[in-house]
Amino acid sequence: MLKFKSLQFLYKDGDDDFMAMTSSSLRNDRMELEITKEGDVFSVSVSSNKEITIMKILALFEYEFSEEDKIFLNGYQSWTDSVEHSVSDKMHGISHIPSAIRNKYAFSQYGDYNFSSYGDDMHGWSYGYIRQDDRYSFFGSLAEDSGFTQFITQTGKGFICAQKDCEGLTINGRWQALKLYITEGCEKEVFDGYFRELNVRPRTDKPIFGYTSWYDHYQDIDEDTIKNDLIGLNALTLKADVFQIDDGWQTAVGDWLSVDREKFPKLMKKTADDIKAAGLTPGIWLAPFVCEEDSELFRNNKEWLVLDCDNGYVKGGSNWSGFYALDIYNPEVREYIRFVIDTIVNEWGYKLLKLDFLYAACILPRPDKTRGHIMADAMDLLREYAGDALILACGVPLASAFGKADYCRIGCDVSLDWNDKPHMRLMHRERISTRNSILNTVFRRQLNNRAFLSDPDVFLLRPCNNSLSDEQKNCLAEVNAMMGSVLFTSDNFYDYTEKEIKELSRIMQIKDAEIVSADLTDDSLTLRFIVDGKKYIKRYSM
Repeated sequence: MLKFKSLQFLYKDGDDDFMAMTSSSLRNDRMELEITKEGDVFSVSVSSNKEITIMKILALFEYEFSEEDKIFLNGYQSWTDSVEHSVSDKMHGISHIPSAIRNKYAFSQYGDYNFSSYGDDMHGWSYGYIRQDDRYSFFGSLAEDSGFTQFITQTGKGFICAQKDCEGLTINGRWQALKLYITEGCEKEVFDGYFRELNVRPRTDKPIFGYTSWYDHYQDIDEDTIKNDLIGLNALTLKADVFQIDDGWQTAVGDWLSVDREKFPKLMKKTADDIKAAGLTPGIWLAPFVCEEDSELFRNNKEWLVLDCDNGYVKGGSNWSGFYALDIYNPEVREYIRFVIDTIVNEWGYKLLKLDFLYAACILPRPDKTRGHIMADAMDLLREYAGDALILACGVPLASAFGKADYCRIGCDVSLDWNDKPHMRLMHRERISTRNSILNTVFRRQLNNRAFLSDPDVFLLRPCNNSLSDEQKNCLAEVNAMMGSVLFTSDNFYDYTEKEIKELSRIMQIKDAEIVSADLTDDSLTLRFIVDGKKYIKRYSM
């Protein structure tokens, strides 16, 4: 069990710096620091009667690590690799990548590299645990809306740190600095307890099975390819729920009401109508908080962009022609996003919105708002604007989506091979990888039906247009079916032979499996699960 040792608090009052190291509450004429523990909830709040600037707040807990411990630390956003580690493992950042390449591809923007240290200590965000067999020592934040909480394991020193992402935050009044749920128990006990304390219940939407265009066509889509895939999906004896059009329908990222008329001359409402006529829910992809450099929005509305301290535009990454973050507190940006979503949902008829690259909203904190506060505001904005339409969130710090997204991606994009080329494995933690996608699904499985309905990304069983082995395709499909609630593919079912049809039928029969345990050892994943009362053990080469 974690045992509280001390709190480190740094702040500025005007030009003066102050630091407090304490294990109990304290007060002075500038501020009051309150430390409380009630049951399994540990809290730290800061109150001031004048403006002060928070520079650091970190709670130190003692923990006696053993060599057998498995450590899970949730990654920064949907795509960040998130697996159980041994006590001797390390996490790599991006400092080993030549700076010219880092800057060209804006690798630092996809994750936490600009505000986290990578070295001997491992870290994660929002929640984590230490597992000994089936016993969990769990720690999770109950106050991510006031700022993300980073958990750092110092295994050599016997410490676990909980540090608020709050450097430069100006407060005047009361601020909830840390609020942690710390407990022990079996997997079900600790995760049920965490979400009960969060008062989060997933929205009541059902698991879905369906199709997305991305992993067969990528951006090379048009009316004919969509029609062909729609026919292929309807030829399947299994009843699908959703047909989702992914990236490629718009003229540029950010110009969401400018449809590429060469690809979709009858525009997007007609395509949604065709999907509905086939008895399916129409879904569509967009990235509401970014615009690419080649967009009309970027050329004509630069005042909508987030600015850094040097008044430069803040990049979100290098996809497309390079893309930039929009300022969600600009009233014109909010009205644009509202109008876009209203048009897509209520005029065009798309009832599932895959909202991607959401982390871009909170790349840069503000003097009065942490990244966690900004991301919470951004998700509230989307939930309000989407109304009754379903939200599938992607590329998002997960805690910000708890209870707000209907469905949420819990891993990186799969690829058409297993784990990319060796040099690509040295890139950022959010890189595309089928292997990493599977492992994220396994080790974030507890979020499904608690935080939201989990989207593990697609399975691929088709015999063409990928280089996955049969074993790898089966592993991907089985894990997705057992541990997710969004079972999507980009396969055209006309490509299926009798072999793939039988495999898909088998996959559908294990959707309600009860996962007993998951262990990753030396690139071997062992799953124990129960289907219809029968116990199974399955081992996969990773």
